[in-house]
Amino acid sequence: MLKILRIVVLFLLVLSIGFFYGINRKYISTYMSFISRAKILNKIESFLQMSKGSIPLNGCSNKTELETANTPSSTITLRSPSEVLKNGDGIILVETSDRMQPPSLVLCAIESAARVYKNRPVAFFMKGLNNSNIEETVRRHFSVLSSLKNVYFFPLVFEDVYAGTPLQSWYLKIEPKKERYWKNNSSNGCRIVLIWKYGGVYLDTDMISTRAIPIKDFLAAEHSKSTGNSVLGFSTHHYFTLKCMEDFVENYNGGIWGQQGPSLFTRILKTFCDLPKFNRTEDAMCGNITYVNPQRFYPISYSSWREYYKVWDKMPTFNDSYALHLWNYMNSDAKLTMVPGSNTLVEHLYKEYCPSVYNEIFRNETTMNVTTNENYPL
Repeated sequence: MLKILRIVVLFLLVLSIGFFYGINRKYISTYMSFISRAKILNKIESFLQMSKGSIPLNGCSNKTELETANTPSSTITLRSPSEVLKNGDGIILVETSDRMQPPSLVLCAIESAARVYKNRPVAFFMKGLNNSNIEETVRRHFSVLSSLKNVYFFPLVFEDVYAGTPLQSWYLKIEPKKERYWKNNSSNGCRIVLIWKYGGVYLDTDMISTRAIPIKDFLAAEHSKSTGNSVLGFSTHHYFTLKCMEDFVENYNGGIWGQQGPSLFTRILKTFCDLPKFNRTEDAMCGNITYVNPQRFYPISYSSWREYYKVWDKMPTFNDSYALHLWNYMNSDAKLTMVPGSNTLVEHLYKEYCPSVYNEIFRNETTMNVTTNENYPL
């Protein structure tokens, strides 16, 4: 009897061990699966952030494996132009050279835009950026803008920008080294394509924003018979920007300055209407496009660009302007710049519209006794 009882107890013990082993194995398997999924999701998020090649000025957040595992895939942050500019209201600036150390005017253009358009993304596309140097470049050369949370940096890769557009065939056959005005023409092409793809407002990097542009589809007249292309705004896939891309390719002539720039815009605009004359400071309409008065962006014309670097007896108000074009290409030889304490017009503009940049330059001037010029980081 005792022997039978021992056998029964032993049998029950074996069954119990088997039962708990099964439960634990299932639990362990589930736990390991959970951890594996967490690691996979974390790697996917890291890969997406790196492969998209962009970084916001205020940095990216790093999530733990557990946080990532509990985060729905739809909330993973994608730092791509299409994600950042998805609402079609972005402010776009472009650097088509390999320059990585921007002069103060470029920084001022970015800061002033970010301050004026506080609730809209400001995207700076730079040809010199790549996936391996974005974070270092932002930290070293753009830290002065660190308080601005709506500034984003993206590599400017011509192959990607022109892909799927009429300019793709042109880019594949062009030889940049043989182009007389390659930097200018590549910049002209990029601004049209980026606005066509994403919509929003394009600004040259020598424009200081002073107040928000209240209109959507617009071009800016330099004078009554010609439109500029240093600033433009259109909704995504607008017919005007499509026609500009087609004409860019069909009538390309790299030996004529402005053929793919202001001249191109003027040619296409004339197919919408007879260019209107301006009365005082009123804007005009050309089809469904607002053709804004020269006072909006060019209150000081290109022939008078030096006025920005002079002392004025009475500072102008620029009440009719949305931004000011400083015509930096006219300044290539003189290399005039903003100097703290000079009391020039450009100093007053820096103080008011890009105070972080101004204060950094002032601090460098006073504490390091460094003369600010266009070769210095600021």
